[in-house]
Amino acid sequence: MSPVYPFDDAATARAVVDARGALTGWNEGARQLLGWSAAEVLGRPATFLLAADGSDEPGRPAEDIWHGTLALRHRDGRTISSWLLAHYRPAPDGGRGDWLLVTPLEDGSRPADDPLMRAALAQAPCATAVYDDRLRLVGVNDAMATVIGLPLERIRGLRIAEIGGRERSAELEQHMLDVLTSGRAKDVQTYLRTGGEDHAHAWLARLAPLKDAEGRVRGVCLAAHDFTAQYLARERLQLVNEASVRIGTTLDVTRTAQELADVCVPALADFVSVDLLDPPQHGGDHRQAELTAPLSLRRAAHRSIIPGSPEAVAKPGQLDEYPAFSPQADSLLAGRTIVATLPSDDLERRLAWDKARLNRVKEFGIHSMMSVPITARGTTLGVAVLTRYRRPDPFTADDALLAEEVTARAAVCIDNARRFSRERDTALALQRSLLPRNLPRTAALEAASRYLPAARAGVGGDWFDVIPLSGMRVAMVVGDVVGHGIQASATMGRLRTAVRTLADIDLAPDELLTHLDDLVVRLSAEAGSEGGPGEVGATCLYAVYDPVSRRCTLARAGHPPPVMLTPGGTPRQVRLPAGPPLGLGGLPFESTELDLAEGTVLAFYTDGLIESRERDIDAGHRMLCDALAAYADSLDETCDRILHTLLPPGGAADDVALLLARTQGLPASHVTTWDIPADPALVGPIRKQVGEQLDVWDLSEASFTTELVVSELVTNAIRYGSHPIRLRLIHDAATLICEVSDSSHTAPHLRRARTFDEGGRGLLLVAQLTERWGSRHTPDGKTIWAELSMTDEM
Repeated sequence: MSPVYPFDDAATARAVVDARGALTGWNEGARQLLGWSAAEVLGRPATFLLAADGSDEPGRPAEDIWHGTLALRHRDGRTISSWLLAHYRPAPDGGRGDWLLVTPLEDGSRPADDPLMRAALAQAPCATAVYDDRLRLVGVNDAMATVIGLPLERIRGLRIAEIGGRERSAELEQHMLDVLTSGRAKDVQTYLRTGGEDHAHAWLARLAPLKDAEGRVRGVCLAAHDFTAQYLARERLQLVNEASVRIGTTLDVTRTAQELADVCVPALADFVSVDLLDPPQHGGDHRQAELTAPLSLRRAAHRSIIPGSPEAVAKPGQLDEYPAFSPQADSLLAGRTIVATLPSDDLERRLAWDKARLNRVKEFGIHSMMSVPITARGTTLGVAVLTRYRRPDPFTADDALLAEEVTARAAVCIDNARRFSRERDTALALQRSLLPRNLPRTAALEAASRYLPAARAGVGGDWFDVIPLSGMRVAMVVGDVVGHGIQASATMGRLRTAVRTLADIDLAPDELLTHLDDLVVRLSAEAGSEGGPGEVGATCLYAVYDPVSRRCTLARAGHPPPVMLTPGGTPRQVRLPAGPPLGLGGLPFESTELDLAEGTVLAFYTDGLIESRERDIDAGHRMLCDALAAYADSLDETCDRILHTLLPPGGAADDVALLLARTQGLPASHVTTWDIPADPALVGPIRKQVGEQLDVWDLSEASFTTELVVSELVTNAIRYGSHPIRLRLIHDAATLICEVSDSSHTAPHLRRARTFDEGGRGLLLVAQLTERWGSRHTPDGKTIWAELSMTDEM
């Protein structure tokens, strides 16, 4: 069945050929063209219409459209050459389709002064203007006249730069000149406000050369297409994509706020300020229901199209109060975006509380302001205020949606940064409470230290310590717990406490690390039982220095070796057996002994000091040695020099702990030793010799107490110990130490004697007369020691 067309059916010859090549459609125009009626041709092969002396059969077209000229047979026997256009039409049910063949019967040409042509040129919806070979306006159609907004009879003969009067107009004229001289058309995109518009539009200007019959360029035709909707959609998509890339590059609140302001200027506003609420002191979050006016907001960031941001009233970090009717407070209390504009009195009313801000509005000609709350996870963080003064168009509803989307992305990043900062501050406070605030002053060495948390990864488990031991010895320790955060800091605190406890019983470095390894294994098991990863790892370096023998014993568990600088020498790494990291369990540790000259500087550190993405570990070691080689006399200055040399300006990627120690030797004249015979009757002469030695040391005031302590310790050694027995006195300016050694491994213990007991009061008496006392095991037995403070005695 032939389709019915609501047009002049005789103006076009139309036929339909099915998939078998049979004619299934034939209209009145086809009858007029070839003389055949529909009854005569329908159902017959279409090829019978081809003239016998014509061209070959055209065959099946390769595409779904075909056109060409064929010789057709008229009913009266004549041959007619006709141009045909064929379209393939698929069947609605998916079956085999058919072909529609058409050809016009009228040429449709009209004279140049035809009224329809004149109306088409004048009333075409596309804004069109014609410029001559001097690029002066010749004429415009109605659409272009509306865009220009000026009377045609007044502007005819002007150049486009003179009509527009703006920089963009001059740029467009330069493109027109290129078309005029090259003869090639071009497309130009521009964003401007014409004289007939209230606000700027995005325009696609299609520039084409106008040529005469000889092909010479006589002028330029400008056709302008308004594609503002597509342009703004593309700009919004680009801004959202840029925001997702540029906002939240760090976990720093101020940096994230600045990134929000940077993204919005100039893409969305001429000036943007970001003001945040200070976190509650109790560590909670701000809820919208809790907010009341006036609100205290702190300026976190701002950005302007003008360098220096002269529009800003508040400085970064400044805290200001905003009343209820201010844009900032009003949007936060209402929980929605608020737009205020001029010339209405809405903007002036909202800024009436602050004359400085109102003056800036008048000074820069600010005409539109938008306040967008910054909220994330139900928490109100602050407000972003966007203003326009150079861009002539006010904020629209689409602008508000875009600003809200960008601000929402920034809000999540700010909230993440604030949560990270809160956890980092908590971990840092915990860690600093666990680290020594001041290093103890000892006769064995002078020490200085530094601790720096990671710039981005968060607080870790690095620690250091200086522990006074008996016999004026001192222990130095530095360690690193794997991981970051509160868990790592808590583990560090447990390990540091364990090291101090083990050091207090005078374990050798390798034995101490063995006990510490067992502790880390237990901590890993506990973490696994609580549903955690079950892995706790750490490294540690432990050293004990004796100022009397000037020997240092060191052992390490997977920790970087120390660097040593001897007096007059060059820095070098101390070669130590590496040892396994703590937590592997069951593997041995080895100790190394070094003879150190007085004034030797030892540098203990964690791997965050020498490891970096920009260099390898060997380069870090060389830099550390070079910085230590510049040591003059101050350990504190040397610490600062080392950190400045090895760490980048923005801070290290990992925690850094640094401990510098300069050894000091105790002169031989400050140490006296006696071999004690196994005869209790000789305790008296020993006391006398001790008194005489104290006189030599100008410590006569301490004679009574010292002789009493010596008498008790020596008597206990003779009664309960094994020979040989040795007494040693050591003193410096502040301390006098009494040590009694014997070959027995039985440790003494303090007990309270009953009324009629003959013994058991010796050690109790020693404990009451001395600052501290204790015992330590030695390779040959044990040593009982007691310390007396010379400051109190004197």
